Amino acid sequence: LHCAFNMETVEMNSVSLKRPHSEDDVANADEIKRRKISEKSKTENDSGQTVETITGQPDKLLLEDVKNDIIPNEESEEQEEEDLESDEDGDPESFADMMKHGLTESDVGITKFVSSHKGFSGILKERYSDFVVHEIGKDGRVSHLDDFSVPVDDEDPSEETFTVLSDEDKQRLEELQLLKNKETSVAIEVVEDTKEKRTVIHQAVKSLFPGLETKTEDRDGKKYIIAYHAAGKKALANPRKHAWPKSRGSYCHFVLYKENKDTMDAINVLSKFLRVKPNIFSYMGTKDKRAITVQEIAVLRITAQRLAHLNKCLMNFKLGNFSYKNHPLKLGELQGNHFTVVLRNITGTDDQIEQAMHSLREIGFINYYGMQRFGTTAVPTYQIGRAILQNNWNEVMDLILKPRPGAEKGYLVKCREEWAKTKDPAAALKKLPVKRCVEGQLLRGLLKYGMKNIISAFGIIPRNNRLMYIHSYQSYVWNNMVSKRIEEYGLRAVPGDLILKGATAVHIEEGDVDNYAIHDVVMPLPGFDVIYPKHKIGEAYKEMLVADNLDINNMRHKIRDYSLSGAYRKIIIRPQNVNW
Repeated sequence: LHCAFNMETVEMNSVSLKRPHSEDDVANADEIKRRKISEKSKTENDSGQTVETITGQPDKLLLEDVKNDIIPNEESEEQEEEDLESDEDGDPESFADMMKHGLTESDVGITKFVSSHKGFSGILKERYSDFVVHEIGKDGRVSHLDDFSVPVDDEDPSEETFTVLSDEDKQRLEELQLLKNKETSVAIEVVEDTKEKRTVIHQAVKSLFPGLETKTEDRDGKKYIIAYHAAGKKALANPRKHAWPKSRGSYCHFVLYKENKDTMDAINVLSKFLRVKPNIFSYMGTKDKRAITVQEIAVLRITAQRLAHLNKCLMNFKLGNFSYKNHPLKLGELQGNHFTVVLRNITGTDDQIEQAMHSLREIGFINYYGMQRFGTTAVPTYQIGRAILQNNWNEVMDLILKPRPGAEKGYLVKCREEWAKTKDPAAALKKLPVKRCVEGQLLRGLLKYGMKNIISAFGIIPRNNRLMYIHSYQSYVWNNMVSKRIEEYGLRAVPGDLILKGATAVHIEEGDVDNYAIHDVVMPLPGFDVIYPKHKIGEAYKEMLVADNLDINNMRHKIRDYSLSGAYRKIIIRPQNVNW
């Protein structure tokens, strides 16, 4: 059976496959082997379409790409490419082992279904090409990569600038640019000396290595172009402002097509090749790793020409549909995503499948936060978020660094053991070849600020990663409260529920209740700027937070970053244009 759902949803939703609980770890192992084999035969990529599944058996476990490493590794590019195959699924023992300690749906409040039919099961994402995602922008346009042309611009350097420097020159210039050696300049001999040739070399150095300046010198009757730092270290942070034409928008927007990489990893790779910091990129939403995805990205002051050149040297990515605009992109500024999904090895009768698909189309699904929100190891991210909100910084440090059951990379296990034994950040850091993971960042912070200042040490972790922990706790509360709400009142609107009028939440009054359906009802993510339902579930929110030593009426944190304003989220989503 080959089904393609085209789902355009008003919010980003996570619909995830349920796979049987580990009745049989051997079956898990077999599935991994199958996955590996099918990954290697990527050429059979039938329709190249995408996968998401819903099944209706409560005894099943949501596995949302348990293997995804959340943290990009700081490795050489070649190494990264080699590791893609081997790292994808780990060995069967570690997979089965991890599942023993991984979270189940009920651990994170996912316990209800929208309908009572039998349901069916199948394999989701057996190949990454079984799951295709196209972003839908806020204007309702679906992102497609269909134009590789570069906007013509008189200011662009000639094509020759990309080929005129030898690899050795580029290596030396990069070391100079990043201040990696003692040299204060690099001399490049001009072999066929013409004014045009010199101009191209000057342009190449300045456009490919922002922050370097050039001049021409005669040495022993030969012409050399000397590259040097324009203004010490400052120049690196601020790529030559004057070189960007005033008439051109400061941001180059482009469509990124990627296979089997998550959005953050993709941006880390692009920034490595462009020799810039990742934070000059912006996007509207992160897309799945195990998938083929198409989305819009914006980057500050990098020309379309330079970006187009990456198509020649990058595996698993393509960039195109370039344009210049005056604004970056903001997280969440999208209407949704369009999914095309293949499910394989379907179990269930045609009738059961029809029932399930009709339910998806007519009723929709409960808009739970999916398993990927809560991490893939034995320490769920919501526990760390809760400790931050409680201002319990020793607990935050402990949860991130202490030994944990389940499979992890060997060096992480050693690092945790060292930490448990010595509580010495320097000794624990020595065990980590990869310093960019959260553990490495926190240990570096502790080394820098000392064990008495965990707050500052934790602050070394990038802001988005820190906030992820708190958002995870909010999601955990939301999932639990929605399950309670459906248990208590079923799938209809009741007095005291919340609906949105514009951006403002209002309660449904007794006399008004017939004007609303369950699809109109929203529930709050806890915070200082939201109101709560006026029925039993409003109290349930308070009780859940009291049990976690938190006060629902005081969600402001003394560290402003960790203050939660809250938000509203629809409890049932009905996808549009579902077909199969």
